[in-house]
Amino acid sequence: MRDYRTHLQAVLKRRPATVNNALAAVDDFYLRSGLGPAKAVRVDLPTTAPRALSARAQTRYLRAVHASPSPRDQALALMPFYAGTRISETVGLDLDDVRLSARKGNLRIYGKGERVREVPIHPQLRAALAGWLGERPDWPGAADTPALFLNQRGQRLSVRGAHDIITRIATAAALDDHITAHVLRHTFATTLVRGGTDLVTVAELLGHARLETTRGYTRPTDEDRTRALDLLPTDQ
Repeated sequence: MRDYRTHLQAVLKRRPATVNNALAAVDDFYLRSGLGPAKAVRVDLPTTAPRALSARAQTRYLRAVHASPSPRDQALALMPFYAGTRISETVGLDLDDVRLSARKGNLRIYGKGERVREVPIHPQLRAALAGWLGERPDWPGAADTPALFLNQRGQRLSVRGAHDIITRIATAAALDDHITAHVLRHTFATTLVRGGTDLVTVAELLGHARLETTRGYTRPTDEDRTRALDLLPTDQ
């Protein structure tokens, strides 16, 4: 097994996560064959923080969101950025899950493991939601579904539909096509952690069951590593 792992890493140049998936498959094969576990030692995964948008990329994204002519798309695209929602949580929201007052608001989010959390609504997100809620009654079929976000047929917007909206806005912002709702959720978490918010609060806002998951946002990013080298002196 050691030779196979070395082959995957050194010859095939597979990523650590891919190597571990392959080793897990071997373990599973051994167990199903009655041979017992293969005892394949996993590769240590990189200790880099989850990918998040840089400050400049965040500004470009927000400008593209505000330039979108659709109030629905604006509100949806700001959900993971300002509320840290997963894309499935976003499209799963109902009208009753959004509570807006004159100046404040709360989201009731149903997350993994049937956990429910309350997230305060950021002022920018509140304005976008108010705009969408004002237009929503004019959409076909709006009165027939409790879903917050609708597709053009008046049905609940799908995960695929929401993904396409975010991808389109990211493209308009001249960001690469790998900007997803999850990257925006990572941006939300990274911004809070780097801003000094305690990990317990961030974990509650994200709906994490384990604090160790949230702790990953304290790890250095590739940008941090690059900036660190800029501190070294040069002879010029």
